[in-house]
Amino acid sequence: MNPEQGSQPKELKRSMKSRHLFMLSIGGVIGTGLFLGSGYAIGQAGPMGAITAYLFGGLLMYMVMVCLGELSVVMPVSGSFQAHAERFIGPASGFMIGWTYWLSWAIYVGLEFIAAGLLMARWFPDVPVWVWCAVFTLILFGINALTTRSFAEMEYWFSAIKILAVLFFIVVGGAAIFGVVSIKGQSAPFLSNFIGDGLFPKGFIGIFISIMTVVYSFMGSEIMGVAAGETEEPEKSIPKAIRSIIVRILLFYVLATFVLSAIVPWKKAGVLESPFVTVFDMIGIPYAADIMNFVILTAILSVGNTGLFACTRILFSLSQSGQAPRVFGKINKRGVPMNALLVTLVFALLSLLTSVIAEETLFVVLLAISGVGGVVTWMAIALAQYKFRKQYIADGGSLKDLKFKVPFFPLLPILCLIMCAGIVVFTAFDAAQRTSLYIGFGFVAACYVFYYFKFTRKKIDETVLSNEQPDKVV
Repeated sequence: MNPEQGSQPKELKRSMKSRHLFMLSIGGVIGTGLFLGSGYAIGQAGPMGAITAYLFGGLLMYMVMVCLGELSVVMPVSGSFQAHAERFIGPASGFMIGWTYWLSWAIYVGLEFIAAGLLMARWFPDVPVWVWCAVFTLILFGINALTTRSFAEMEYWFSAIKILAVLFFIVVGGAAIFGVVSIKGQSAPFLSNFIGDGLFPKGFIGIFISIMTVVYSFMGSEIMGVAAGETEEPEKSIPKAIRSIIVRILLFYVLATFVLSAIVPWKKAGVLESPFVTVFDMIGIPYAADIMNFVILTAILSVGNTGLFACTRILFSLSQSGQAPRVFGKINKRGVPMNALLVTLVFALLSLLTSVIAEETLFVVLLAISGVGGVVTWMAIALAQYKFRKQYIADGGSLKDLKFKVPFFPLLPILCLIMCAGIVVFTAFDAAQRTSLYIGFGFVAACYVFYYFKFTRKKIDETVLSNEQPDKVV
């Protein structure tokens, strides 16, 4: 045995605590989708329409999370839903989910570097954006390269800043609605913006259009499952995290949307770069734009940090099952899959370059694949849970032995699949996003075709060849 190999750990360390898992999931959801995308949702659907869309998205997220929770408690491995899909749906589906999800997040990590650099230009206009991209790349690489605990601690504080900002906004904005805090140039609005043009000024069509934006905002909550393989006492931490995450995320989104809608007329909300900045400015908070610029920068770095972690673990999981080169499954003494981390970072930077070099071709293709990846992953989680429970019962398993289980089975996972399919159908009716479906699902189909020729067909050929070999003469 090679002594160097023998000194390397073969499994990831379980060093994350329950508080890390909780903040990691919240950090994956509260980001630019809330700080920037909420205004778009309000503008598309009106005040109550946007709130209805967030409640719909929250229900779908709840179903995905409880399905993932049951699977992650039974099978708490790094890579989570990729490993679950491989075992309970099939190896080809595990291969497809793993590579689609890895590609989706790797692209987003690259985009977050650009976004962070652009935000810094507000304070340092003379410094080129690429300099900040390089700085943030090194920072996030350093955080992920140290230990899992260092990553978790940094993400804990990233998420804490975002949560405090949203809570502060809800409290101060809520006070302004009812006249406790004054708004510059106008009296207390109360609920006038809700009843002025009706609760649903654009009807159900507006709700359906905004639902697509809302659901994509919630994607990232499934990262909790990716971290399950590195969490202390997953049978206790995961259920606890799920129960608290669902309620709090919904409260953050719904209450924040309520405050925005009450203060900013819905027709104006959709054209604002950041409605949060507008509200802070209307209330008269000094340096409102700079405060929100810092919060959004934190949100972007949080997403990049989380995405880099998720990509690394998914690639590690793929290598463990032989669906990616074995070199990505090696772990250093700090418990980090360093090779997987490095190749993810390199790809993220290459995808970043396509926004300049091949913006109308390869960059568009990568973005389309990335958008479809989230919906496909959620569908795979629901289907894997459905097939697991069916197999578990068929093998004589008792529901009493499951430490966390999906309620209303099989209705809940089936409804989850139907709702996810509905999101795809709604997207198909939007001409601007229809092409992304063709490209995204084309990549999904390509994964299955590649798996067939690379793995399934190879096994068939090897079996045929072995059967054709003449028996050895003894």
